[in-house]
Amino acid sequence: MHRTGGPPGRRARQPDKAHPVESVTIAVTDGDARVAYWSREAQELLGYTSAEVIGRPLDDLLSADGSTLRHRDGSLLDIKAHLSPLLGATPQQHFLVTTVPSPGTGKLQDLMWWMLEQQSLSLTIYDPDGRLLWANEAARRAVGFGQSEVFGRRLTEFLPGAAFEEAERRILRVGETGEPEYTELFVALPVEPRAHAWAVDVFPLKDAHGRVHAVGMVANDYSEQHHSRERMALLSEARTRIGASLDVAGTAQELVDVTVEVSHFADFVSVDLVEDVFRGALPGPAAGAGPVPLRRAAQGGTCPLPPDTAVRVGTIHTPPQSSPLVRCQVTGRTVLGDMQDPDIVRWLAEDPVQVAYIRAFGTHSLLAVPVRAHGVILGAALFLRHATSPDPFGPDDQTVIEDLVAKVAVCLDNARRFTHERGIALALQRSLLPRRPTLHPAVETASRYVPAGGNAGVGGDWFDVIPLPGARVGLVVGDVVGHGINASATMGRLRTAVRTLADIDLAPDELLTHLDDIVTHSGLPQDVDDADDAAASQIPGDVGATCLYAVYDPVSRTCSLARAGHPPPILVGPDTAAHVVDLPAGPPLGLGSLPFEAAEFTMPEDSVLALFTDGLIESRHHDLDEGNRSLCQALARPEPSLEVLCDTVLDAQHPAADGDDVALLLIRARALGPESLASWDLPSDPAIVAEARKRAGDRLAEWGLEEASFVTELVVSELVTNAIRYGTGPIRLRLIKDRTLTCEVSDGSSTSPHLRRARLSDEGGRGLLLVAQLTERWGTRHTPAGKTIWAEQVLHTD
Repeated sequence: MHRTGGPPGRRARQPDKAHPVESVTIAVTDGDARVAYWSREAQELLGYTSAEVIGRPLDDLLSADGSTLRHRDGSLLDIKAHLSPLLGATPQQHFLVTTVPSPGTGKLQDLMWWMLEQQSLSLTIYDPDGRLLWANEAARRAVGFGQSEVFGRRLTEFLPGAAFEEAERRILRVGETGEPEYTELFVALPVEPRAHAWAVDVFPLKDAHGRVHAVGMVANDYSEQHHSRERMALLSEARTRIGASLDVAGTAQELVDVTVEVSHFADFVSVDLVEDVFRGALPGPAAGAGPVPLRRAAQGGTCPLPPDTAVRVGTIHTPPQSSPLVRCQVTGRTVLGDMQDPDIVRWLAEDPVQVAYIRAFGTHSLLAVPVRAHGVILGAALFLRHATSPDPFGPDDQTVIEDLVAKVAVCLDNARRFTHERGIALALQRSLLPRRPTLHPAVETASRYVPAGGNAGVGGDWFDVIPLPGARVGLVVGDVVGHGINASATMGRLRTAVRTLADIDLAPDELLTHLDDIVTHSGLPQDVDDADDAAASQIPGDVGATCLYAVYDPVSRTCSLARAGHPPPILVGPDTAAHVVDLPAGPPLGLGSLPFEAAEFTMPEDSVLALFTDGLIESRHHDLDEGNRSLCQALARPEPSLEVLCDTVLDAQHPAADGDDVALLLIRARALGPESLASWDLPSDPAIVAEARKRAGDRLAEWGLEEASFVTELVVSELVTNAIRYGTGPIRLRLIKDRTLTCEVSDGSSTSPHLRRARLSDEGGRGLLLVAQLTERWGTRHTPAGKTIWAEQVLHTD
């Protein structure tokens, strides 16, 4: 019998070279030199079953001189026994192997043994039943057990856990199938609670005939590479997921989701920001000087929050001076610690809410990171690990999370700036839009403006209701290209231009033509230097803007309108039947020298006309025709008021918070009946002026407006005289009574009168000056048949 690496014993004998066999493990002895393990190869070689031989002295299996193996039938085999000590065991514990070494191979065997034993990789051998036969020094050091403590035991008997159960299943499967397997394990071992990443190869150990005698396993600890890969994955995920929305709370929640749900970096994360950030303002220096009120922007964890154990999202709280949140803000440096640190203990003593939370989940490690952008402290982020994650935060984790929070801080600052600009733009937008329903005798109105959600910001959608002479009303809705402050300012310019053009009483198509000229010329550079300027090279927001302008006349109940690239309105009749108005589509504003066409239709009394911007019908889920059909259905719903109908339409057509901005204007048509009108056709004879005054005075008496007779008769006298003297027939006088009293004189001439300052010696030229002084306002509008001079008086009713 040949011994290797053991104590002195029987002298090693040279084996018989005539019958070479492979070296195989057949038995293991215990401390009393009795058989403790019997392999399948031993049973095939010597004829004993394991039940027959385990516990018997080893000498029963050897020849008298101890050099040759004895078969069960008593015959001696021509096979030499080789005995090797188990490392870490008592001298009486050996491997029993059969071997026929060639001359000169002893030194090579020693070298091979030393290589396996001293290899930095963890090497282990298991029998096909999954029991450990051998482990090298690296493996024994990793598990923290000596060879004698784990020899002959299954992996899960000394390393419990789901990961080791999976490894054991693979060992058994490889022993059965003979096919190698590869896996990766992320587990903590007894000698170190910090989880390590292992790349594990499990492979069969076969003889020359392909029979599996044992299973080998090589485990490589690649934790450093794994953590580096995790850091890169975390930062990569953050780049794609964080900052997608320009919303402060949304960006903070994205940080929570990435670090808790996606990367499992922490078990609980909270983000607290200074209140100024949510308003779009830049925090002052007090944010980094000591405890300040913080609002919980976002939080999340692997476990549901117990009641009353943490600050809720949206809650404003002031952490104590000892809090890691305050300390990291004051120092500008990350706080890394565990629950046993004196500073952490002092903080918990002053913050019972945090104590309840930490006790509930067994928190053992934390990171508090200041959220700082461009040198200004915006708040702090807190990261916790609970008992379910045994690894405490380390310096590598601190480096990763500081880099990540720095990127998030820039995104939060961008969101803050966006909130600030959005607030300015929205304030400007709302200041330029009608704040309440416009009261007008010709129409009942209701309107809504909904800013765009998501990252788009406040857009340039707008609407207006413009009182016109003759009880008429101008209706306008428009959409400016772009979003933000520039779009709101552009909208304000267009709204002012439309009101100015409407004040001179232009027809809808003429108004859009003039508006198009204004936009076209405003988009041109002022000189050559401007053309080279980067700002001047940008297309103004009003170029490409759309607009629809309509004029409703309650006397004739007609609506004339024209559009510049804008969606046509929808008319809902008194019977609630809705349809899109057939209206020629003009080009958007600013394209220049393209005509606009007007259309005219009759609006029945109590019918509803809907003017809107494209955000109400456009969607990535359907085309414009489908959007118009859906809007017609929403407008056709019977509702008690236009205000309710506005809300119904928006709920049906604009449910998405991230959709485009929307302007909606609804008007219900009213009609002025004969009781509010009086008109007379007059001949071109100066003698008729007195008769015209008398007819006007009589009608005012019928209306109970005797107090307005003096001014009205003077206006009638001046306007009729001018029409007879300077105009052409036919001449028509009309009085309209609603909230104002309007006097109109029409003639066939297109020449407009104008005020002039009369000299002391002039006999005439003072008529229009008197009209202008005695009435609220006056003006001229041109018609296809000539012109109409009008003047309005305010009626004072009790």
